[in-house]
Amino acid sequence: MTDSESAAPPAPPPAPGTGRARRPDWGAVGAIAGAVAAVVALVAYLAPPDAPSQPSGLPVTTTTAPVPPDPLPAPTPTPVPRPSPEPEPPAPEPSPSPSPSPIRTRPVTPVPEPPLPAVKPGGCDRAQAALAAYRRNAGSTRGSQADAAGQAYRDLMDAGLDAQGTVGSTIRRLAAEFQELNARLTGMVAADPNQVIADINADIPTLNRLCGS
Repeated sequence: MTDSESAAPPAPPPAPGTGRARRPDWGAVGAIAGAVAAVVALVAYLAPPDAPSQPSGLPVTTTTAPVPPDPLPAPTPTPVPRPSPEPEPPAPEPSPSPSPSPIRTRPVTPVPEPPLPAVKPGGCDRAQAALAAYRRNAGSTRGSQADAAGQAYRDLMDAGLDAQGTVGSTIRRLAAEFQELNARLTGMVAADPNQVIADINADIPTLNRLCGS
């Protein structure tokens, strides 16, 4: 392409309806081709230089990086069997509570209280014990009767110290009668002892009545 051709003005487009084919614009094509060539030259300038080729005849060795071996699989832990929990015993069923039985009341029979023992007046027990000792020890002879009468006198005198009132006077009268009986039985007094025994037998029931026996 010459400079005269690139500087020539483009031909006017054919008038519509003339029936002639459109001619290519060689000037535009040339401009585009110049621009492409300039781009290719710029790329070639900016690209890095090729690596120097190895001389022929030497074997080309390629270094391959070692491939690490696959890691060994970790051992699978053996599951330890757990003891199965023992089944809990079933809870005992609550026993039905027994229905309360009706309370039966029984008639209460009053128990009669024993009568309180009568309190004997003072001196009664000792006086009665003296009379019982006389009956037990009198015997059948005058001598044993005299000794028993003398002992009854002394015991009745001791019992009279605790007695008061009518009981005391009755015990002291019996003591005097046994003293008199001892004197008649021993011969100190010349009199019939049976008279004194009659008085003693009359006073003993009175003492028993006063002592409550």
